Order: sequence, then structure tokens, then C-alpha cells
Amino acid sequence: MNTLTQELVELLSLEKLEENLYRGMSRNLVGKRVFGGQVLGQALRAASYTTDRPAHSLHAYFLYGGDIHAPIVYEVNPLRDGKSFVSREVRAIQHGRTIFSAMVSFVAPEEGLNYQNDAPVYPAPEDVKSEAELKQGMIDFIPENVRASFMRERHVEIRPIDPVNPFQPQPQAPTNAHYIRTHDQIRGEMDQVALHQAIVAFYSDFTLMTTALKPHGLSYISPSLQCASIDHTIYFHRPVRADEWMLYDMDATVSSSSRGLNFGRMWQNGMLVCSTVQEGLIRLREIETQ
Repeated sequence: MNTLTQELVELLSLEKLEENLYRGMSRNLVGKRVFGGQVLGQALRAASYTTDRPAHSLHAYFLYGGDIHAPIVYEVNPLRDGKSFVSREVRAIQHGRTIFSAMVSFVAPEEGLNYQNDAPVYPAPEDVKSEAELKQGMIDFIPENVRASFMRERHVEIRPIDPVNPFQPQPQAPTNAHYIRTHDQIRGEMDQVALHQAIVAFYSDFTLMTTALKPHGLSYISPSLQCASIDHTIYFHRPVRADEWMLYDMDATVSSSSRGLNFGRMWQNGMLVCSTVQEGLIRLREIETQ
């Protein structure tokens, strides 16, 4: 297995401390604070250890930034084990305080009514450049002090459909789309529904919040901007594989009161498999109230 894929699997495989209590390690993935996708994936995995059903929804709030140098303890509260639905509350705890809280619902597969919107039409993943290739073309724009972190290879492969240079952002429509998958196949005993869902939760946080920045000609590295995820919701509509190409299509509907609201839809083999919603803080530091 590719080293980066192996590291991702290990990141989302938690240590059981005691009943309903798990510990996950932290990694420096995006900067000084724990990447929100890491906490989403680990929290979902912790909850999945307490049931044999697949998740169908997760609703979460980010309360404090996480410390990349310390592990995170996940406390799972088994609220309900019903005939149809299983409900879990998860708290992520670091340095003695709750930094993240989520409700997760699980349900057994069931036949029923089926409908979906038409899938968007984009070039195939093999016809667009990878994020790594695009970054090489931006090398002259990258300040020396952030070059190493910006060029660092991600734990998943991303292929943007309409790429932009974050160092020279221009006002654009509030839409975003990319293909995404793990670098290698998930095989053997690790090829589990719970792990695939945790990886999807992990990479559902990439670029979603920044969609609301595009009409303002800003990017996540704009020096005047303070941005952070406030909450995150993900719905799993159908079975999904994190190691096969996923089309992640995103749009933002409003930015107001220093917040932006973003929506995402994940498509795989023409099927709508996941939907996401996230509100993010997008505050200009010059107008920040004291």
C-alpha cells in the first residue's frame, strides 16, 4: 500500500482505551491546528466501533482548534439502539476540554424509493491535472516561508476541475469541483465500510469552506482573512468507496455576518453518494470587532 494511504488508514484507526473511549493520533496536515477532516474522520470511526451498521449522517460542531502535537480522546455516548436507527453522540477531548462535538446516526441498508438530480457534466479525471502538477506551475508565486508546507503531498489525490492560483485570487462564481480518492486501494482486512466512510468524511473538508470566498476574490491564504470551520454535516446516501474517483461538486449560497454557507455533492459512477453542508468563519481582520 502507498505510504500516504497507509498513514491515512493508521490516522483513522483508533486505539480503544476502554468501553466507548478511543484515542486518535494527530498530524500536521494543514498548519498549526488539527485539520478539521481529521477530527471528522476519527469521530465517525470512533462511533462506528460501537455498531455494525453503516452511518447515514453526521452533524458536527468545531468548538476549539486542535493541537497537532497531542492525541485526541473520543468519548462515544450510545444514545439509542433502535430497530432501524442507531444514534451516537461523540465528544473529541484534548487537554481536558471538548474541542469538537458530533451526533452520528447509523442505519441498516434498506430498499425504498429512489431519485436523484442529474449528475453534473465535467471532464473525466484522467483529462485534468493533479493538484501536485498544478502546484509545480505556481512555484514562482509561493513565498519561501510557506513553500515547504504548501508543496507537501496530501494523503489523498486531488484533481481540480477549474483550478485557481490561491496566491492571485480573482472574483469568481461561488462554485468549486474536484475529483478525489486515496492514492492506493484499500484491501484486505482494512477494506471495511466504516473505514471508507471515515476517509470520505476526512476528505469532505478539503476546499468546501473556501467556496464562499470566491465571489470576494479571496483565498484561504489571503493575509487579511481569518477563516475556520464552524460546523459540518455529511449525509451518506449510498455505499461509497474512498479509493475510487469521487467527483466533489460544491457551491456557496450566501456570505453574511463574516460567515459563508457551502454545500457539496459527491458523485461516484454517476450516482449521488454523499451530500455535505458547512458554515465557515470568513472574517476580514481589518474590520474585526474588538
